[in-house]
Amino acid sequence: MTGRTYGQFCGVARALELVGERWSLLVVRDLLLGPKRYTDLRQTLPKIPASILSARLNELEQAGVIRRRVLPQLDAAVVYELTEYGNELEPIMLQLGLWGARSLGEPGMDDVFTLDSAILSLYTTFRPEYAAGAHVTYEVHYGNMVVHAMVDDGMLKVAEGAYPDADLVIVPMGSIKPMLAGEMTPRQALDSGAVRVTGSPELLTRFAEMFRIPPAPARVAGLAVR
Repeated sequence: MTGRTYGQFCGVARALELVGERWSLLVVRDLLLGPKRYTDLRQTLPKIPASILSARLNELEQAGVIRRRVLPQLDAAVVYELTEYGNELEPIMLQLGLWGARSLGEPGMDDVFTLDSAILSLYTTFRPEYAAGAHVTYEVHYGNMVVHAMVDDGMLKVAEGAYPDADLVIVPMGSIKPMLAGEMTPRQALDSGAVRVTGSPELLTRFAEMFRIPPAPARVAGLAVR
């Protein structure tokens, strides 16, 4: 939190004063999956200048959103983690991520897609109401990164790495967003080579039902008249 304020007695304004600085919410995003060292955050946020990262960590700590903790190991490393107050941002962050995903286009040449982003994207798009009674494990490849998603009767657990005997292995040849956004069906994704799978293609249809991005917002040109 910087010294700048909006001068408004409003919860939204206060929230922006606490976490609205550039990079702040991305720091929170990367701590949603657990504590991280400073060097870990430098890896997951490779484009943030070191001085800015240090400033944001200090501001978030002063705001009570994160805290520092010394690990009990011999190296006594310091990690940053969300406080209880900071963890309350989780559902907000997931909903915000889903809202933003609706407007995502194709990734740019210099865009960074991290392991944490891959894991959180599955939590963000998961629809538990479509997973009731389902017991299935997916292994998803994103280039050199691999994650697995375990669905158990409406509950989801996502973690890094391959999963032995996964029910379906999914290997997108590019972005998986068009299929999740309904811009192409799972069958079309397979037939076009946009997605490759090992396992039953029917499970890909199930995957696209449980993990979904709402349609892109309509673009309105000109002045709206009612």
